[in-house]
Amino acid sequence: MMPHTVTRPNLYAPRPRPMGEMNVTPFIDVLLVLLIMVILATPMKADITPVDLPVAGKPKHPVLESNALTIDANDRIAWNGHPVSQAELRDLLAAASERPVQPVLRFEPAAGASYDTSARTIALIREEGAEGFTFVGNEKYRDFP
Repeated sequence: MMPHTVTRPNLYAPRPRPMGEMNVTPFIDVLLVLLIMVILATPMKADITPVDLPVAGKPKHPVLESNALTIDANDRIAWNGHPVSQAELRDLLAAASERPVQPVLRFEPAAGASYDTSARTIALIREEGAEGFTFVGNEKYRDFP
């Protein structure tokens, strides 16, 4: 029988060096999970509003003619700068309302015009069926003295 010998580790033998590289697999897994969460949390387009952008050439919509209706401080009514009576105004509004493309009616009463005349004129415009109606010059009366 052979005597049992115990081998001791060599204390002076080179040891294996520690690994200096990082294991990036868990890092990549976490990034992929975050990417999937961002994709799922991003809202999808529900409604799309189409916008017609201008193109070169003739305009798509016709340029509308406009008429100016003014009332001065003495309650005189003028159509495009020419004084008119109530009957003439009614005829002009009726003619404008019957056109296939109604002109825009720009209403501009003066600061000293009576409320009654302005209200009656607006009622007359409504009765004659004018659709394109706008107030002009209101910004002048923003501040009251």
